[in-house]
Amino acid sequence: MITIFILVLTACGPNNKKSEKKSETLEQKAEVQKEIQKNNIIFFGNSLTAGYGVEAEEAFPGLIQKRLDSLDYDYNIINAGVSGETTASGLSRVEWVVKRQPVEIFVLELGGNDGLRGIKPEETNKNLRAIIDKVRAIHPEIKVLLAGMMVPPNMGQAYAEEFQKVFPKIAEDKEVNLIPFLLKDVGGEADLNQPDGIHPTPEGHKIVAKTIWKYLEPLI
Repeated sequence: MITIFILVLTACGPNNKKSEKKSETLEQKAEVQKEIQKNNIIFFGNSLTAGYGVEAEEAFPGLIQKRLDSLDYDYNIINAGVSGETTASGLSRVEWVVKRQPVEIFVLELGGNDGLRGIKPEETNKNLRAIIDKVRAIHPEIKVLLAGMMVPPNMGQAYAEEFQKVFPKIAEDKEVNLIPFLLKDVGGEADLNQPDGIHPTPEGHKIVAKTIWKYLEPLI
């Protein structure tokens, strides 16, 4: 009887484990499918979007996702931020990023590094327009939200003014939505930025997220 009992346990054990694994696999597939069915919002930018110096959930894309979830909006944030990204390097990779999945809203946050490097505003202008064109060629119905940027005054007044004009002009010509200044109430505020004076602290990201939400929610 003891031998039979052991044989029964041996026979049942692996099958139960296989059943559990199969169940877990089905649940994982269901979760993946659920994500695919969501409406995707891509945040395409540099270290600001990537959340340099803070945790992923503290950066503004993560905060926007939390707000979407709390309001029961069926949207999924895709953080496509890369530290050091310029408009030129963004142009070279944007096609690969947006081709991978359906996209309903594309938030374009690039240009800051161009300004810090003193790249000619006409180059920034050309690249941003080309990025928008590429995105629309792949997803014709996509909604684009362009984040406006400014550069520090030490770049020279003439350069700063020319750079700032790039974003509203693109928004007008390309008929895209515009955030006038992404870092409104954060840029230049020492207590809201990390020691480098460029990247927001977690508190700074909260303010940036509120600024973005003001222009993003109407698109949702």
